[in-house]
Formats: sequence, structure tokens, C-alpha cells
Amino acid sequence: MSDAASRCVPCRLSPPGMVCSLGDDNERIAEALFNGRRGLTVSDAFTPGRPLPVGQVATPLADTSAWPAEHVSRNNQLLTLALERLGEQLDASLEAALTRYSPRRVGVVIGTSTSGIGETEAALATAGRSAPLPDNFRYARQELGAPARFVAEQLGLTGPMYALSTACSSSARALASARRLLLSGECDAVIAGGADSLCRLTVNGFASLEAVSERPCLPFSAHRDGINLGEAAALFMVTAERGGIQLAGVGESADAYHISAPRPDGSGALAAMRGALEQAGIAPQQVDYLNLHGTGTLHNDRMEALAVGALFADSPPVSSTKALTGHTLGAAGALEAAFCWLALAHGRLPRHVYDGAYDPELAPLTLVDDPMPARPPRHALSNSFAFGGNNASLLLSRED
Repeated sequence: MSDAASRCVPCRLSPPGMVCSLGDDNERIAEALFNGRRGLTVSDAFTPGRPLPVGQVATPLADTSAWPAEHVSRNNQLLTLALERLGEQLDASLEAALTRYSPRRVGVVIGTSTSGIGETEAALATAGRSAPLPDNFRYARQELGAPARFVAEQLGLTGPMYALSTACSSSARALASARRLLLSGECDAVIAGGADSLCRLTVNGFASLEAVSERPCLPFSAHRDGINLGEAAALFMVTAERGGIQLAGVGESADAYHISAPRPDGSGALAAMRGALEQAGIAPQQVDYLNLHGTGTLHNDRMEALAVGALFADSPPVSSTKALTGHTLGAAGALEAAFCWLALAHGRLPRHVYDGAYDPELAPLTLVDDPMPARPPRHALSNSFAFGGNNASLLLSRED
């Protein structure tokens, strides 16, 4: 389908259901974003002997004692809470909201990178090197499709159901995939988003790359020295309806420059942003806010500032919300799209939190300091850039 044709088909994003280190209530999360309140705590639970700031969810999660063993994972606990909050945003249980659709016409697309790896870590720790794994261990928990299967079973849905795992762009691509399912006529509605939970594998993996900061991260600062990691779940009901906040355009690219380093010239990131704007029919100067990928690493921030500078003659207001939540990996794309949703709905912008020492070697950016823009934002762009050069940008638009 051409970009012109795809713009004729609406793609409405419901109010999001989410949980992250900032909380599980949209209004509370919005206030934290607009006031620049970090949701980080210091813990050595994932790196014994090395305390690190992490964006860990403190909200009580579902009791799993009656769950089938294959569904017992922290990822699914996070998703359960996000599903509950999504239903509340729709003024009903999610099951009730879905009764107007045939179950086989509702899809589920979830982005993740950890799935149930944390539960496998616990099982291996219990078993040691030689003992058998515990009787309640199920390998299915850590399969990447497990979160999508869980959501579909919880809601009794039989439409297209799958997961996407492209590291940090996973759930941005899940939303892009939901849009395509609607445009193709395959689905009437899609539950789409992402979930990732903190575990030793990911925290130690990033630590081994020397990419983790031992202090709250400082995106785009001259003193930045790495990321903080976090966990979250964020979900939308995506429908082919007019009005509200639309997923107006998606841009995707894969530059395959390096297994973990971004392409230095930012060309892959630039292609994704341009693709989203072109599909939406939006000129760069119409973008009112850009949620940066903004990890706080030396190379990512340099690349992204370069790409933004190449696209925009004058930088729109920008911020990196990873300074508040930590990098939630496979959940980040959907979570930060939800933050853009809140910005468009409230007419306010998430603050950029750092030490105020912008790196003079970076292309200039207009970092958000005042959450009240000159005019209410109408178009917001969200960037998600992943290992392997897997890039995604989402353009959200408020439609009156």
C-alpha cells in the first residue's frame, strides 16, 4: 500500500495501559514526566557487589500461585497490570471493550527481549550445575512468543498472535505491525505494545559492554558515561477509527552496521525518521516534540544528534525519558510512544533531565526544560534504535 493510500486508513491508539518505575497510573506518570522526576533506585540484585541505578517497578503485581506454570513470569505479571490499566482507560474491562469484535478479528503483537529469562535464571540457581531443574520449570516461559500467547489466552483472542524481538526497537515495531494488520484488513483491532523485566542476563550483558552507568544517566551531557536499565509494560488497543490520537506514520530501517554499535553517520536513524514523516504526510517543521532514543552512551547520543540535525533545520523540542525510567529495552518503544500519547493529550512535554552540561561536540538540540510549549503539541515523533542497526520511528498525531 502506498503512503498516500495508507494515510486514508485511520489507526487510532487508545489511551495506554502501562506500568514502569514511575508508577502504573497515567496521571501520576504524566506528572513525573512533565516535572522531570526520576524513577530510579539503586540495587545490586542483578549485579551482586556492584550497586547500580535501575528503573525497577515497585507496584505490587499479580499473585501467580493459581497460574499455569508455563505462564508464571514477571513479564506476564507486568502485562497483567498493563492489561488491567488498559481496560480502566477504556472505561470497562478490556474483555468488555472487545465484545464488539469477533475474537478471530483481534490480533495481539507484543515486543520483548527478555520474556521469562529471569525465571530461567532462578531455576538454574536452584538446580546448580548438576541437579535437575525444578519440577515447576517450564522452558516455554522464556520463549519470545510467550508474552503474546499469554495476552491472547487471557483475553480469549484467536486472531493473529505473535511477538517481535528486535532488541530496543521491539515494541515500536509491534505497534508498526499492528498498524499494518489494520491496513491490510486482517484485523479490526490489535492489542499491541511490549514488556520487559529486569534480569541478570541483560544487566550484566550491558555491563560487559561497558555501557552501564553507575550513576543516574545523563543523556547528551558532556559527562555521559552509559545507560541505566529498567523494566516496564505498555499496551494500546489499536483500531481503524478516526479521532483521538493516531499512529499516523511509521518508519523502519536496518543499517546492519555493527552487532551492538550504532552506525556513526546516523543514516539508518535518519531513514527511519524520514519514513515516519513521509508516511504521515508531515513535514519536519510540523513536528512539535521528539522523544529521543537517548540512551546516554557516547556513541548513540552522538549518532542521534547528528541524525536529528540532518532532518530538522531547527531542532524541535526534544527529550530523553530514559533518564527517568531507565532503558526498558523491548518495552521502550511502546512505553515512549505512550509518553508521546500523554504529551499530546495533556499539551505538555516531558522534561529532559541531565546535569545541564550539553556536549558541545554534538549537533545542537532544543532540550525540553519548560514542559509548557508555546502551543499545544499536535505531532510527536518517537525514536527507537536497536542493536544491529534495527531502527524504528513512530509519528503520533492528535486528530480533532
